[in-house]
Amino acid sequence: MHAETDILFRESAAKALLDPQLRANFRRAMDGLITKRKAQFPDPEDLQELRHLSTAIRSRSLLNLPALLVQLEAACTRNGIQVHWAETCEQANQLVLDILQAQGATRLVKGKSMVSEEMHLNAFLESHGIEALESDLGEYIIQLDGETPSHIIMPAIHKNKDQIARQFSQKIKDAKYTEDVDELTAMARKVLRQKFLEADAGISGVNFAVANTGTLCLVENEGNGRMSTHVPPLHIAIMGLEKVVARLEDVAPLYAILTRSATGQAVSTYFNLISGPRGEGEKDGPQAVHLVILDNGRSRIYGDPQLQATLRCIRCGACMNHCPVYTRVGGHAYEATYPGPIGKILTPQMEGVGVRHDLLHGSSLCGACGEVCPVEIPIPDILVRLRREATHQDPASSVAGKGTGRTDAEDRAWRLWAALSKRPGLYRIVTWFATRFGWALPSGAPLLRDWTRFRTKPVPARRSLSERMRAERGSHD
Repeated sequence: MHAETDILFRESAAKALLDPQLRANFRRAMDGLITKRKAQFPDPEDLQELRHLSTAIRSRSLLNLPALLVQLEAACTRNGIQVHWAETCEQANQLVLDILQAQGATRLVKGKSMVSEEMHLNAFLESHGIEALESDLGEYIIQLDGETPSHIIMPAIHKNKDQIARQFSQKIKDAKYTEDVDELTAMARKVLRQKFLEADAGISGVNFAVANTGTLCLVENEGNGRMSTHVPPLHIAIMGLEKVVARLEDVAPLYAILTRSATGQAVSTYFNLISGPRGEGEKDGPQAVHLVILDNGRSRIYGDPQLQATLRCIRCGACMNHCPVYTRVGGHAYEATYPGPIGKILTPQMEGVGVRHDLLHGSSLCGACGEVCPVEIPIPDILVRLRREATHQDPASSVAGKGTGRTDAEDRAWRLWAALSKRPGLYRIVTWFATRFGWALPSGAPLLRDWTRFRTKPVPARRSLSERMRAERGSHD
């Protein structure tokens, strides 16, 4: 499994680099998002103050996470929201299925939810005869093509309007070919509006869950989230256990920095606060609300003081927009629910650092992700830590798959290096031959093959550093 996953990432990345249309789509989109974000933060000092405040809120929430989760469950229960706990994705899927089957629901609409993508919920429900239609426009576009999101905020960012126009004309009944964005949006809206009315249930994610009030906060731009949560008689919200905050006052700073970092908006078009099912005398809203809280390795991450910072993430996608690797290969190359810098540290911790070892090395460690993260997650530092964990068996570490990324070839290479380093005479002989005859090593040699596939062959210096230093000292004697 380890080798297969590695090959998938390498092959996908290489394929993406050879796709000029994909690279052009991402470059144009990323440039626009970077420009919009920069315009929202004209004063660097104000930005830093908001980042520090947001980091403090998320850090405080994590520090008190167990107590806040208990408080959230109690508050939600008082509000009429039924709370369910799932340790694994399989358990979460089964909980959702049981809730739907208990209500006799066979058709549902889904608002945007990365946790449901993490669970592969759509495929699971469809295998049990339940239609799950994505109502977010980007998610709807990729669902038509059977794809997964390539970005956590803009799932169809890898497609341009020409590609979407062809897709709609082929996949939507009676749709004509047009490249007009408004007409394309209207086509999707026509399909989705009918589905909202027919749906037996709606599913959504949760951006923030407020512990003391039992309020579920949902950030969106299209109104589909509100339609998914308020029109069907049943609403199921799904969240990772780290999304909880203590008070409603904590939400405002996080909301302000989330929208600006994600899409360059001062505020999103819609901000929904859900505190329970339809009350007596109210004319809209679901008759029942369920909240499924998923662990899926988060509690293990939470137990490590350094890696715990991973859970501060508010899913804005800013790290992706500024990452030189992501912007060139796109999200699908990662073969993971969460791509880009945050995915490089979150996915290996969930699935095992040995299984997803290559993701840890799909980074230049330039530090751009850490510099733009609104909650100051030290992504480069965590990447370096996980690289070490992948090849070392530390008994005190709780990292999943620790040490399983180590290979026999790597062990032999390091043993050879240690042997040379301990024997100065042998070391000098080897370096002498390397500097004099290294040029003769063919580019296709096993030691150079991976390097020379994309780069010119390195040419050794004619003299080693030690030789040059000795010669320099001799010239001054």
